[in-house]
Amino acid sequence: MENDILEYKCPSCGGKLEFNTAGQNMKCPYCDTEFDVESVKNLAFESIDGKEDEFNWERESKNEWSEDDGMAVYSCKSCGGEIVCEDVTAATSCPYCGNPVVFTGNLSGELMPDLVIPFKLDKEAAKEGLRKHLMGKKLLPKVFKDENRINEVKGIYAPFWLFDADADAKIRYHATRTRVWSDSSYNYTETSHYALIREGNLSFDNVPVDGSRKLDDALMESIEPYNFAEAVDFKTAYLSGFLADKYDVTSEQSQPRANERIKRSTENAFMSTTLGYATVVPERSYVKTASGRIRYALLPVWLMTTEWNGKNYTFAMNGQTGKFVGDLPMDKNAFFKYLGLWLAGITAAAMALLYLLWLI
Repeated sequence: MENDILEYKCPSCGGKLEFNTAGQNMKCPYCDTEFDVESVKNLAFESIDGKEDEFNWERESKNEWSEDDGMAVYSCKSCGGEIVCEDVTAATSCPYCGNPVVFTGNLSGELMPDLVIPFKLDKEAAKEGLRKHLMGKKLLPKVFKDENRINEVKGIYAPFWLFDADADAKIRYHATRTRVWSDSSYNYTETSHYALIREGNLSFDNVPVDGSRKLDDALMESIEPYNFAEAVDFKTAYLSGFLADKYDVTSEQSQPRANERIKRSTENAFMSTTLGYATVVPERSYVKTASGRIRYALLPVWLMTTEWNGKNYTFAMNGQTGKFVGDLPMDKNAFFKYLGLWLAGITAAAMALLYLLWLI
């Protein structure tokens, strides 16, 4: 299938239009002209003087890249440079002139997303999120906090499958309550045992499952939740200025993870109803899911990478809510320093207590 390439040009100055997170519209960074997303969809086919532009992006032959490589080569119409990218790339920018482009062939037919949550936070917000993430971390190596160590900051529309389902569940628990009392002769402990049964039905909407093999599932789940009330019908204009991938994990392949997430959420919801007991242990769990609607969506993610002592660190921020996650290295010298101070404090407190007891 031929993969057409789409770019949006400003009718006022010919500059490249990008999606503006602050105004939730399209904006030219050169003349500051703004357009709403709905009206800009036809601008990709108009030149500055109003005449129809040819936009003859053509996919180059794969003589140098085989299908096994998973790569594709495209020619940039603006500067003539070649764009080499993975064959699942849906949006990127030309490495030579910076022109944002959308590969419409990777967003058509079965690959066309149903929904998109537009970016609400820009790159500066992502950098600020990282700065706050590093604040107050006393065991973090000082040099690691240097912003110049960040190798890459990129905004990407990550492919997700959204599952709607109903869960029919029945869970049996073994619970205990303990009562303690004493008299003049003995101390007593009474343990009562209970069999708890919880059953019912739960409905789930928009359970997200990462549809990209390149993105870590646990990392993507850790920046949830997204507010799907702000999801809109997909338009390619939202992708301009950002990266985007099409899914390479199908909805069928994603169903086991969706079922596991639904099962886990159901069990957590039922467990929350067993308060008031000393211990509660699940004995039997039955959760059956009834399949519902599946939709394909692109969700906004800011990804940052850096390297420390030969190890790569990846940070992720929810491009809608700003929730930030990522592992950090530890300064071993600082760790032992604070450990020594803590042990010294404990020792001093113990010595003071022994001295008071001796005085008594």
